[in-house]
Amino acid sequence: MKHFKLSATVRKADQLGKKATKGFRREGLVPVVLYGGGETQHLVVKSDDINKLIYTPDIYLIELDVEGKQIKAVLKDVQFHPVSDKTLHADLYEVSEDKPIVMNVPVVLDGHAVGVRAGGKLVREKRNLRVRAAYDKIPENLVIDVTDLKLGKTIQVHELSFDGLELVDAPQAVVCAVKQTRAARSKDATAEVETGETEEEGSEHSEEHKDAE
Repeated sequence: MKHFKLSATVRKADQLGKKATKGFRREGLVPVVLYGGGETQHLVVKSDDINKLIYTPDIYLIELDVEGKQIKAVLKDVQFHPVSDKTLHADLYEVSEDKPIVMNVPVVLDGHAVGVRAGGKLVREKRNLRVRAAYDKIPENLVIDVTDLKLGKTIQVHELSFDGLELVDAPQAVVCAVKQTRAARSKDATAEVETGETEEEGSEHSEEHKDAE
């Protein structure tokens, strides 16, 4: 997992209301709640800083500096403005080596599926899979080999396994599939026609042989 440095300031008791929150946002700050470490902490971070963490497909271990105190955390949730899409609020979760967490990990499909070579189309149904593990065991992505995936077939969650990781998604959920296309149907139709022609030729040859007798 990649690392990301983020500095935060503690919000005082009189800075927790709606009025104070709006004031922080006008100053280019985002309210953040840090939980998981026992006592919930109310913080603020610079919007430019946390946006670098949010607007990326990668997952990060956050090296959080709270007024000099170092804390390891991960991003758990983000709230956006419904019109402007500005970041309004974020939840962070404190982690440690002995405490499993659940995170969404990006899926990477590797290989050239036999079904694609037959004219099908590889479709990714899930871009992320939810895994449970200690934070230091969670990889940057989950690589799935699709080389042997045939036309019309799927790979489901229950067919996958990764060392040290527990997959949390529904076992029957489809991760990827090779779907039928016009090109694949055309190939099947051509093959059927060629097979039929071969059978007819064989039948004609048999009849000619009988006539010759």
